Amino acid sequence: PANPRKAGFYEIPGNVDMAVRGNILFADSFIDLLAIDITDVERPVEVSRIENVFPEVMPEGDEWLPYAMVDKSKGVIVGWKTKTITEEYEPGSSHEGWIYRGKMTLMANYAAGDAARWSAGAGTAGSMARFMLNDKYLHVIVHPWMLKTVNVENAKEMIIADSVGVSRNMETLFLLGGRMFIGTTTGMLIYDVTDATKPVLISYYDHVTACDPVVADENYAYVTLRSGSRCRNTQNLLEVIDISSIEHPYLLKSYPMYNPHGLGIDDDLLFICDGSAGLKIYDRSDPLDIINRKVAHYPEFFTYDVIPVKGILMLVGEKGIYQYDYSDPENIVQISHIPISGGSK
Repeated sequence: PANPRKAGFYEIPGNVDMAVRGNILFADSFIDLLAIDITDVERPVEVSRIENVFPEVMPEGDEWLPYAMVDKSKGVIVGWKTKTITEEYEPGSSHEGWIYRGKMTLMANYAAGDAARWSAGAGTAGSMARFMLNDKYLHVIVHPWMLKTVNVENAKEMIIADSVGVSRNMETLFLLGGRMFIGTTTGMLIYDVTDATKPVLISYYDHVTACDPVVADENYAYVTLRSGSRCRNTQNLLEVIDISSIEHPYLLKSYPMYNPHGLGIDDDLLFICDGSAGLKIYDRSDPLDIINRKVAHYPEFFTYDVIPVKGILMLVGEKGIYQYDYSDPENIVQISHIPISGGSK
């Protein structure tokens, strides 16, 4: 991990999310879901594709401009041109224009439509993941209100096994054993996915409208809420939710943050990407006193999401991908940096 090197570059048009199972890379490409064999990393081969899994995906545009109705028969939208137009309407008439919000995400045909920009880790996912592998199944948020489960056991013949409608705007997925935690703009949902083809709602926890990544262990779930125009929230918080009784989750304590995004946990360590305030690492052994147990703080750059695994932390920030060795919590050190132009925010 101290000496990562570039092995290749895969050009996947319209890609935002990905996950890896064995030697197969699953990725979205605008409206389609792809399975790519990466056995030979330098010579990837597309082995299958399910078309129109993400039927409403659009490229990024101005957050608040109205958008004309899309003629899907003409293909996939890959960009926008801004024009000034004048339209006349009779007093009292309704206008069902389309409003687009955010980055590569979904359109909604209602004036206050909301959607999120998602990002996923590979195999072991970060807290901002929209793709989540569950053994031979891949759970995918295809709309903010629709979760699909894809059987990927045979990558050459992917099959959509189930679809679940949710009356909330889903943003992120986190898997813990047979339970899946779904971060939504208005709360956290907990599903039983012991049978991956039939997710069953166990319970939910409500919070104010906000962007909402979530990670969890057997006793506590950790949720970050952040402010921002798309998030429609003015609070920046870390919430600790007691889930020891999975049917009755409740807020144990909340802590003020700067502008928290992704987060991760490993043993007693809690890693928080606090936006432009950088990476913060806490001792979470006492959930009632986390704020006073800061282990380290790296404020130098904007941080987006993290994946902590067995002493190595992978962090996505505005200047690329960083790796930290935290095997000794008293001596956490940066061991590598992979520059990526454009960054992540």
